[in-house]
Amino acid sequence: MQKYLILIFSLVFLSGCASNDPPSSTTDVCKIFKEKYSWYKAAKKTEKRWKVPVYVSMAIIEQESSFRADARPERIKLLGFIPWKRVSSARGYAQAVDGTWEMYLKERGGWFSSRNDFEDSVDFVGWYNYKTHKLLSVPLTDARNLYLAYHEGRGGYKRASYRTKPWLLSVADKVQRQSDRYRIQYNNCKKQLGKRFFFF
Repeated sequence: MQKYLILIFSLVFLSGCASNDPPSSTTDVCKIFKEKYSWYKAAKKTEKRWKVPVYVSMAIIEQESSFRADARPERIKLLGFIPWKRVSSARGYAQAVDGTWEMYLKERGGWFSSRNDFEDSVDFVGWYNYKTHKLLSVPLTDARNLYLAYHEGRGGYKRASYRTKPWLLSVADKVQRQSDRYRIQYNNCKKQLGKRFFFF
């Protein structure tokens, strides 16, 4: 019996250590959630708290970090080859910058939250998009415009700064397409995910 308990706790420990690894596939949200069920629970909690659909949050995170916990912007290179400062302070799944993350922590009170933690990151995405919806009347299902406000900041979105950035408009269109794909996929598997039970 003791050997079985040791084996069980070892498996739990190992799964916890691997929890920050990106999913094996990022194109199918059902496969992502089946592989990382805790992510499904976190995304559902975010949807319940902030009313942002699961598929919208997941599409934004996929674009921002490809679901990599350690994602960071590239460093500027001096003379073309010497690594220097990063272009921004963005980091983690949601690529939250320092100032906005601090605002989130102050408002939410989660001082032990981490940008490298998926649950904290998806909650941040939900929080930011919900505030965008309330302040700018962007529909919570409009992944394209939510992403533009997420990327440019709400002030930049109000000034329509994105109109001078064709590359960003293309990225926002890509996020919308990904959100649409995730929505169709999610609608086909959410009942199954909701009925899943675990020993732990």
